[in-house]
Amino acid sequence: MERVLSAAAVCLLTMGLVSQGVTAGPVTPAEVKISDGEIKTSLTGSAGSAVKGREWFKNRKLGNCLACHVNSELKEEQFHGEVGPALDGVAERWNEAQLRAIVVNSKIIFGEETMMPAFYRDGGFTRPLKKFKGKTILSAEQIEDIVAYLRTLKE
Repeated sequence: MERVLSAAAVCLLTMGLVSQGVTAGPVTPAEVKISDGEIKTSLTGSAGSAVKGREWFKNRKLGNCLACHVNSELKEEQFHGEVGPALDGVAERWNEAQLRAIVVNSKIIFGEETMMPAFYRDGGFTRPLKKFKGKTILSAEQIEDIVAYLRTLKE
């Protein structure tokens, strides 16, 4: 009897979460919907880690955010780029849903002419190298971590 009740409780909880837009795993790039310049819900179903996001942000082999953006919070790092806008105070310019949309696919937000890559897109490219075909630059978890970090950058 206890197992039946537990299974029913899990089923009801899962149905409630699904109806609220929470999924069991990361949202795939094909499932991501940007509406009015925002992605309102987490790609992973949970908040990211700002500490991990800071590491991803400054990592020259992943997103390489510092190649294009100045970020005073990371003054110990060398070679901040000036191609994109400075990210000091970015949390006061855009909300979490907007930041998520920008990092996922800035081309939808700013237009195809932006140099910023779509970090969570895995298809629709012209002649991608074989080793990159069907892959994203960042994972859903890394996107959420970077968004959490960006939310800490206030003036």
